[in-house]
Amino acid sequence: MGFMSASVGLTRYRIVEEDIPSSLWHEVDDRLKRNAFRDIDASAEERSFGWVSFDNMLDPDFALCPPEKGPYLTFTLRLDTRRVPPAVMKKHFAVAMNEAMRAMRDQGKKFLTKEQKTEIREQVELRLRARTLPIPACFDVVWDTNRQTVWIASTQSKLTELFEELFTHTFGLHLEPLTPYFQALNILGAERKAALDDFEPTVFAQGGA
Repeated sequence: MGFMSASVGLTRYRIVEEDIPSSLWHEVDDRLKRNAFRDIDASAEERSFGWVSFDNMLDPDFALCPPEKGPYLTFTLRLDTRRVPPAVMKKHFAVAMNEAMRAMRDQGKKFLTKEQKTEIREQVELRLRARTLPIPACFDVVWDTNRQTVWIASTQSKLTELFEELFTHTFGLHLEPLTPYFQALNILGAERKAALDDFEPTVFAQGGA
């Protein structure tokens, strides 16, 4: 999902660290490239993720478009995932099991062990993954370096967790989600924190008698 879409869901963060080393801004390109997306089309890997250009998902080297845009840094988290449909997996596993059972009967044996069944399943899954193209997904990121606010174009909890970990690994900085609570705290000030913590939710709908 991108910021240029007709509609977009956002998760907003603030940088926890107050003092960011000035040397970091000169290392942004290198840090992004060291954690850039790696293509898995020619492999059987299940998942790959990393940074790519904000303007081109096929540019993990940021050769066509640098991340710097005035006081903002822009880049994209690309996540490619291979998924073998359950029905396809079920069919090919059954075929492999039938073949294995025929081979066992030819050897005078009557059943397969649990370990053998597990091995057959893993081999089938690996073979099917190698024949399945990964599905790409892109999530734009904008970093306001003046206010130290970061946005990612996603609200999926698993994706945002992945983003937070990769961001910290890349830049050595930690993110704190700007939830409504933290937004209220920023507006009201630290002196109103106790009152904010004591607020209780209001129930506007009541069940029938």
